Amino acid sequence: MAAIRKWLLAGLLVIVPVAITVWVLNWIVGTLDQTLLILPTQWNPDKLLGFHIPGFGVLLALAILLVVGATATNFFGRKLLDWSDAVLHRIPVVRSIYSGVKQVSDTLFAENGNAFRKAVLLQWPREGVWTIGFVTGVPGGDVVNYLRDDFLSVYVPTTPNPTGGYFVMLKKSDCIELKMSVDEAFKYVVSMGVVIPGSPGAAAVK
Repeated sequence: MAAIRKWLLAGLLVIVPVAITVWVLNWIVGTLDQTLLILPTQWNPDKLLGFHIPGFGVLLALAILLVVGATATNFFGRKLLDWSDAVLHRIPVVRSIYSGVKQVSDTLFAENGNAFRKAVLLQWPREGVWTIGFVTGVPGGDVVNYLRDDFLSVYVPTTPNPTGGYFVMLKKSDCIELKMSVDEAFKYVVSMGVVIPGSPGAAAVK
């Protein structure tokens, strides 16, 4: 029984990551294939070939992104984007949704942006319990009028799903900067501490 249990666990360790990876890729490809619906029926690859080949939607989505990106980086494209932004910000309900989503996307995807600047060790949710957070910047706006010391804006992700978490403002002295990249720290969090980074040393935030 011990040998069977060992084999089952070894099989799970091999199969589960592969199965989840295949499932995620299949979901991504299937979702992007829906972009084919924007094409006229006579141009649809499924119609032309008589059968469905997964992945055509991915190519179409990439082509659309390249065209939009190329347009947005020239003079007339930027003027058009500025005009569309102004229009969307005038629509009562749309502007609240659009402005919030745009701020997040600009932070995450801008070339000069850096959503997570560094990984830090902090005590959360109470003293004596430690976890990893990611510095997103420093407090701003009216908040700074009430914070008397140096503070950092920190995102504390949940595990194993880091898309959920908490935004907290902590004293700089209460955060310990980790000598690991943001990617390494993310893997550490998502794996619940199983995947140990190669350089786990730490140094005080300066």
